[in-house]
Amino acid sequence: MKNLKHILGTLLLTAITLTSCTKNDNDDLIIPASAQEFDAIREQALDGLTQTFQFNADDGSINLTSDKGVEIFINGGCLTKNGVAVTGDVDLEFVELFDKGNMLTTNKPTMGILPNGDKALLISGGEFFVQATQDGVALETNCGFQMQIPADLTGGADNAMILWNGIIDDNGDLAWAEEKRDAAGQNAGVFAEGNQYYGFFQSFGWSNVDRFYSDPRPKTTILVAVPTGYDNTNSSVYLSYDGEEAGLAKLDTYDAGTGLFSEHYGQIPIGLECHVIFATEDGGNWKYAVKAATIIENGVITFTEGETSVATEAQLTTIINGLP
Repeated sequence: MKNLKHILGTLLLTAITLTSCTKNDNDDLIIPASAQEFDAIREQALDGLTQTFQFNADDGSINLTSDKGVEIFINGGCLTKNGVAVTGDVDLEFVELFDKGNMLTTNKPTMGILPNGDKALLISGGEFFVQATQDGVALETNCGFQMQIPADLTGGADNAMILWNGIIDDNGDLAWAEEKRDAAGQNAGVFAEGNQYYGFFQSFGWSNVDRFYSDPRPKTTILVAVPTGYDNTNSSVYLSYDGEEAGLAKLDTYDAGTGLFSEHYGQIPIGLECHVIFATEDGGNWKYAVKAATIIENGVITFTEGETSVATEAQLTTIINGLP
């Protein structure tokens, strides 16, 4: 009897295990990433791109230079902590994203919020995160800060660029809202001069030098099917528009009933040549698939498990940056 119970227990455990897995074309067990594993690999990518600086607030105006040559100008005398002027050492975290490979691995696509609340692709002159802290407490600035950004990092100066603020929702997804300037145009904003962007920022956090992608062709929605076991908690789907090096769209809605990701705003040009990217986590690395596509009206694009590959973060970044 004991042996019978042991056999039945083993069979039950095996059955439970198999129901939580999928199989690929070679009948190998596929265990999809958990939401926590997927979040962790993106957080790891962001941590790896975070630069840190330290300065003394008592020194007044501070000039810092990033790895890619961005000049950051901060007045230490303007910093406050819980409403009180700051003195002494200050820590600064800084992230700069100029290519779609890093935008993908950190989940920081360039999707701007339109006046009606829909989202559409932005072409970027750089995404930035700036945060000053002291003893682990986030600081505020009452006079803003400035940055000088080399425009050749994103293909040269574009006078149509404006400034955007990053808004992160409860799911950790980022979208961009236009930074409003005052009537005189003297507060937050950006302008191009020579081969530099000059940005004026009123607060810390995520910001972006961008403009909306422009294409006169009729627009459509698309749907994307991903391998079994994946949804919007443990995977993402992105669009890389051919010919645009500094912009990455994201399909930000998912229908659990159909198992389809959707660009439901109807903002994708019909006839657009692009690459659709499926991304998730696998054993501490990235699992991905990339598929070239020409957008048709209400098209459906499908990824299978057999089309996926596994790569390190560095390898995936190189692959994505190498797309047309």
